[in-house]
Amino acid sequence: MHLTIPIGNYRVSLLVTGILTLVLSSPAAIGSPKINGLKPNILWIVSEDNSPLLGAYGDKFAKTPNIDSLAKKSIVFDNAFANSPVCAPTRFSILTGMHANAMGTNNMRSRYRVPNFVKPYTDYLRAAGYHVTNDNKTDYNYATSTDIPTDKHLSYQDWQTIDGEIWDRGDYNDRQENQPFFHVYNMYESHESRLHRPLKNRMHDPSKVKLPPYHPDTPEIRADWALYYDRITQMDFLVGQKLAELKAANALENTIVFYYSDHGGALARSKRFLYDTGTKIPLMVHVPDKFRHLLPYKMGDRTDQIVDIVDLAPTIFHLAGIKQPAHMHGENIFSTASKKNKSYSYLYRGRMDVRIDLVRALRDKKFKYIRNYMPHRPNGQHLAYLWKAASVRSWQKTCQQGKCNPNQQRFWQTRQAEELYDTTNDPWEVNNLANEF
Repeated sequence: MHLTIPIGNYRVSLLVTGILTLVLSSPAAIGSPKINGLKPNILWIVSEDNSPLLGAYGDKFAKTPNIDSLAKKSIVFDNAFANSPVCAPTRFSILTGMHANAMGTNNMRSRYRVPNFVKPYTDYLRAAGYHVTNDNKTDYNYATSTDIPTDKHLSYQDWQTIDGEIWDRGDYNDRQENQPFFHVYNMYESHESRLHRPLKNRMHDPSKVKLPPYHPDTPEIRADWALYYDRITQMDFLVGQKLAELKAANALENTIVFYYSDHGGALARSKRFLYDTGTKIPLMVHVPDKFRHLLPYKMGDRTDQIVDIVDLAPTIFHLAGIKQPAHMHGENIFSTASKKNKSYSYLYRGRMDVRIDLVRALRDKKFKYIRNYMPHRPNGQHLAYLWKAASVRSWQKTCQQGKCNPNQQRFWQTRQAEELYDTTNDPWEVNNLANEF
């Protein structure tokens, strides 16, 4: 017996055993909107590894004045999710509008070829006359070229060079006169790696951090949380700089601005994990007056509409007047067709570096269901990069010394096959309701 649930363009069958299976169906192409002969510039401001720990999302401990100001002039999405809780698979979905696990690109990292019909959104934007640039970040987790050297091991830097070929040279200032631009401005300041570098001038007091219930109260954990908030403030400063740069160039009135994060993070049990701390992201979109006919919202509105990372490419196609390819899994988030609005976000985790795992999840506006296909593997599998943070080492040591409560100890134990959380009343997802059934 199956329970069939619609998720965007999919039907997810939940067997009585709790196993999730995915049945793909091709999305119907939507018509290209009319933009009155004027194509908007599109700027993506992208931060790395941060959940909605921002003033605009109600976090009073965060110091994020520039993002908060942008939110007041944007449509803010309160239920935006990264389908994968780690960077490279997420960027595959952003670039192609397709779910990484459906294309064999959800393991971190992998460089497999995908079918020839799967093209990066840059190809479509170029064909529509856009100048497409990316200031510093690629790493798309698949072979972005058919001309890949086979006689040597390719380093991360080698792949950055290969991936860079899908972009135009320079930045948005290097386009032709009157040519519309699409530009990605990526910021590292909130990345997990920034937890490994101390700051001299601290802005957040570790003693005032409100710890999640799964973290024991240790000096190292408090210090890393405070440092992480400091890094988010640094990231916020760069957002302000970029917006000021566009305003000084008189470009803001012609530019649609997105701000979002690639996934959650960055302390342990966020990035890499299918809890909201790893998958829920900030997303806001500012649209100038002349292009507001392209979306059904007013600036300053908030919406609880569920949107996914995989929806970004179809959305920019709508804004640029490009017909969405039928093979894309995502949907235009500004569609006025009610059937396009998702009831669930579909989430997945595969291999993280050298550690094998297999997890799937569904998230609606209230509940999160997680299916662990390898429950014998604890969440706290050792990863060299994750263990660089003093906080995770402190967490492990504290629990090994018997000083952790059950919520804190659970990260290091085998998992239950099924997890169910009421995210409204249990935002840290520690009370597994699957135990009650």
